[in-house]
Amino acid sequence: MYVIEVLRDFANKKLRLLGADKIPYILAVMVGIFSGLAAVLLKSSIHLVKDILTGWFNTSQGSLLYLAYPGIGILITIFYVKYFVKDNIGHGITKVLYSISRNNSSIKSHNMYSSMIAGTFTIGFGGSVGAEAPIVLTGSAIGSGIGRFFRLNYRQITLLLGCGAAGAVSGIFKAPLAGIVFTLEILMLDLSMSSIIPLMISSVTACGVSYLLIGPEVEFGNTLQAFAMNNIPYYLLLGICCGFVALYFTRATLFLEKKITLINNYIYRWVAGAVLLGALLYFIPPLYGEGYDVLTSVMTGNPSAIFNKSLFYSLQDHSWFFVMYLLFILVFKVLAVSLTNGSGGVGGTFGPTLFMGGIAGFLVARLINLSGIHQVPESNFALVGMAGMMSGVMQAPLTAIFLIAEITGGYTLLMPLMVVSVTSFITIRRFESYSIYTKRLAEKGDLLTHDKDKAALTLLKVEDLVETDFIKVAPDDTLGKLIKAVSSSKRNIFPVIGYKNHIKGVVFLDDVRTIMFDAKLYANVFVKDKMKPVPDVIQIDESMENVIAKFEKTGAWNLPVVNEMDEYVGFLSKSKIFSTYRELLKELFGEEE
Repeated sequence: MYVIEVLRDFANKKLRLLGADKIPYILAVMVGIFSGLAAVLLKSSIHLVKDILTGWFNTSQGSLLYLAYPGIGILITIFYVKYFVKDNIGHGITKVLYSISRNNSSIKSHNMYSSMIAGTFTIGFGGSVGAEAPIVLTGSAIGSGIGRFFRLNYRQITLLLGCGAAGAVSGIFKAPLAGIVFTLEILMLDLSMSSIIPLMISSVTACGVSYLLIGPEVEFGNTLQAFAMNNIPYYLLLGICCGFVALYFTRATLFLEKKITLINNYIYRWVAGAVLLGALLYFIPPLYGEGYDVLTSVMTGNPSAIFNKSLFYSLQDHSWFFVMYLLFILVFKVLAVSLTNGSGGVGGTFGPTLFMGGIAGFLVARLINLSGIHQVPESNFALVGMAGMMSGVMQAPLTAIFLIAEITGGYTLLMPLMVVSVTSFITIRRFESYSIYTKRLAEKGDLLTHDKDKAALTLLKVEDLVETDFIKVAPDDTLGKLIKAVSSSKRNIFPVIGYKNHIKGVVFLDDVRTIMFDAKLYANVFVKDKMKPVPDVIQIDESMENVIAKFEKTGAWNLPVVNEMDEYVGFLSKSKIFSTYRELLKELFGEEE
């Protein structure tokens, strides 16, 4: 610890010499370099493991090893997380959002590497999830760790956390603009123009690292055709389809994961997941891992490659069976994702969202073409479908548009990208108000939004505002004993505490002011005679929105706070909330000093 303190002091002094205004930019470069390296390392590790395990499979037939691989990878992940990490590292992007809203943007240091290791085993062995959530958690943890190392304030740490997330997305996709938009739109950071510059620096730096180490190639090669205006109605149809597929993905994933986790014994849960997932991969090999190689085949005009290494290789020329196979992939991908995460694997829904979008887009185009009504470019629809699905599932149309344009080189399709993304977004918003990342947090009141008032309220915690310097009295205490409490108290409220530290009511100074100097009553009047019931109580972990609602409903200025055992903790005052709220607004959204 002493060495760390010395290093911290030395680094702080050096940074201060460069000027306070340059510190965010220097730290953004650091975050960009480390998050870019992490992205490259994770991506390369997953590909290496997958190539070792499946690279030698016969293209024209399936393999029984598909039955075993995912279970082995998830089991390794389970034991690594349980006995080495000893912390829950799933649902990475949701965890980042939670850390911003409820944990002062502090992410545990082990997340700088633990999600990468777990994700490599899960995805490399066939877990049907994406690497993006683990790498976003990793990059965010790097930014948060650097901010805490230099003892920065909440706003500065949050900015570096955002820089790490932007760098992670930029590094893994080589998409710097998408990295910035992702941070602003999905992590919902309300930043000033001066704060966006560090995001740009981090994102571009991470992208540069990725370019240097793995080359300039975009994620998906493509054979795009020129955009034609007469295809707009069909793009609108695709957008609607993507919206409903996104709705299916969101609701089914959350439902299935919840059902799987009801199996309390982690070994039984793993067995169930491993058997079912192995069976799915055996019959539908395109569900293996991220599935980006399948999307590449679709983009490059070789869609029949989805039958490679499968039992149905000989049926690839049957047009309607091909359509059915695509539909099976689309339907069962959700089950594969849920089984992977629910049984103990570590991965995200970012990759599966892209995968399903590409398949959905290609399927819609193939059905249109088979109908004979009109001919549309299938590779274009596959590309645009990725944006539509992402826009629906993540409810982030701008991220979808810029990411797909960058990772495919498809800037010539900006108009259909916009049409499909917006249509998908509008479609799903009629049924779902929150994205797959924010739905869990919103239900618990832990979601930070772009609304400044709501954001500040979300960040306020009851446990940080509760005041405990109130002198307690008992119902059977005499007026004389109460007067002694009054003489030694700086407060005008006295909580009346009964059995098991439960609050029975309160006594206000005004209620005894007229008799407090009459010594004849000291032994004959009791606290319970002057006690008033409390209008309501606040739970220590209650959301601030509920707290404000209780104050408005009761008209009180002070309400007692109790813990999970209903034991008295202290009081929360409306004035304390307002003063802290104003300070927080200034810290979060005011001008930087």
